[in-house]
Amino acid sequence: MKHGFAYLSQNRFLSIPPTADGSARPFGIAGIPYDGAVTNRPGARFAPSSIRTASQMLCDGIHPFFNVSPFDYVHDVGDIATPNTDLSAMRAVLGQYIPDLLKQHHMVWLGGDHSVTLGLLRAYRAHFGVPLAVLHFDAHCDTWTDHFGEPSGHGTWVYEAIQEGLVDAGSFVQVGIRSAGDQAAREYVAEQGGAIFTARDLRGLVSEGQLADVIQTIRARLSAKGLPVYLSFDIDCLDPAFAPGTGTPEVAGLSTNQVFTLLEATADLNWVGMGWIALKSRRRMTTPNSPAMPQRKLFGRICLDKCVNI
Repeated sequence: MKHGFAYLSQNRFLSIPPTADGSARPFGIAGIPYDGAVTNRPGARFAPSSIRTASQMLCDGIHPFFNVSPFDYVHDVGDIATPNTDLSAMRAVLGQYIPDLLKQHHMVWLGGDHSVTLGLLRAYRAHFGVPLAVLHFDAHCDTWTDHFGEPSGHGTWVYEAIQEGLVDAGSFVQVGIRSAGDQAAREYVAEQGGAIFTARDLRGLVSEGQLADVIQTIRARLSAKGLPVYLSFDIDCLDPAFAPGTGTPEVAGLSTNQVFTLLEATADLNWVGMGWIALKSRRRMTTPNSPAMPQRKLFGRICLDKCVNI
């Protein structure tokens, strides 16, 4: 007997009903319910469903800042049924599905642990034919050369992406880094020519004026070479006070205000995709705030893109 995949979402973002021809809608959302490469707490496989559930509270669908609605422009394609534990097999499955989706939509990906991002970047690199510029929000540098003796994991994808030429190292910016780690890993992106803003660097800086120098640097790095820009957002960049539901929480993190300020100030760049990672959604480990943050930012991201590109 062949069993169905247990963790596929049964709901849709904003409760948008399925359409007969989803390709007519420019924005796509897909879940990747995989957490087989986590170091600490599992549960990110439930995140795509939880984010969609939280989005149902956006009842009116009109963004309060951009004053538009993405309702008629979004196609939720559901979740990609990946293997539960085999990392290579998971990435192989992504390689089968992603190319067609990139041809049809500006995609938003709901992870899943951060190991899925390497498979996504491989597909984006092949699709555009050039390396990507990346804005990476995270508490962890994800530049380790191995995953506790294994060649790849959720903490190696940045190192692998740079080594494989999937991203342009000089156009790679990390924000919120603060976890323990050896110096070579923590400084790897900077040594390759990229930029790092640690959580300590950003302490006390919240408003757009206070963050002006940071914003200027991020914008310059991501736009200097005219490359397509990808956003990878690990929810543990936030302090656990704002989002405790994550696999590897780290204290002294960013606030939601800081994150929204940075993202809104860079919203007009050449974005081609984004991924929300490491939301650990199980009742005993999370609060309503954890899935609320990604659903609100996804809402804002799509609304902004609608204003700029439609």
